[in-house]
Amino acid sequence: MAPLLAAALFAALSPAACAQAGTDPGTAPGTAPGADKSHPASTPAASPVFDVAAIHQNNSDLSVRSHRSHIYSSPNDGNFRTINVSMKTLLEFAYAIPSTRILGGPSWLNSIYFDIDAKADSSVDGQMQNLSSDAGKLEKQRMVQALLADRFKLDTHLETRELPIYVLAAAKSGPKFLDSQAGGTTINGGHGHIQVEGGDNTVALLAEQLAEALGRPVVDKTGIQGRYKLALEWTPDDRTAPPGGDSASGSPAPDSGPSIFTALEEQLGLKLESQKGPVQVLVVDHVELPTEN
Repeated sequence: MAPLLAAALFAALSPAACAQAGTDPGTAPGTAPGADKSHPASTPAASPVFDVAAIHQNNSDLSVRSHRSHIYSSPNDGNFRTINVSMKTLLEFAYAIPSTRILGGPSWLNSIYFDIDAKADSSVDGQMQNLSSDAGKLEKQRMVQALLADRFKLDTHLETRELPIYVLAAAKSGPKFLDSQAGGTTINGGHGHIQVEGGDNTVALLAEQLAEALGRPVVDKTGIQGRYKLALEWTPDDRTAPPGGDSASGSPAPDSGPSIFTALEEQLGLKLESQKGPVQVLVVDHVELPTEN
């Protein structure tokens, strides 16, 4: 996900779905637990669909575009709108799965951005208003799955692969963060910083953001649940590996700030351990650029 993607995207995802996507192999929306992961991640036939959808490529200047990535989605209506969002991010939303676990597909999944304005029939609004927030969010995700299949000719499947992962655990010093009374969920991430507050499981949301920053799945095994206020700052350095990690890489220069691994332990009392483990991934088998309208 783009580092500056607005919090509107995360508000659109249920905290439960976010936690599942970032910390456990889990099951994508519309897939029954225990289902054969080699089968396509298809959309249930009973789900409503968007009645009309305008899709256009966003060709804004890159310096402007990086500050204008948004997904607008309410769980209680039949509307869905994006500004300057990549196909990879659309997949993240539709299948509640982080980008580090989306494999395959052409390079433009991350380099072409779309503005989408999709609306369902008014009768769908009535149906959605009668659903709980979590059920409405799940239904909206299924509607977006159907839109991507129709307009982008998207074909995907789920499978489990043995991949390098990081395990997020409590450090010897113990957790160093405070409870949060925030009513919603706030996630802000960028080059060298992550801020997460609220949600039903804040540490699980932090694991998602760490996975984005590190480019590897992060599995939350802290056992810490609840609503917290977390802030992490580090000096980005692609060469840095965790202490005792599996990479023969260097460390930041002596005068620079802490690596993400050091900062995590010093600032939050958590640590990352490099391992291999089974990870459920979404594989893109086919996708096409849509015809604009």
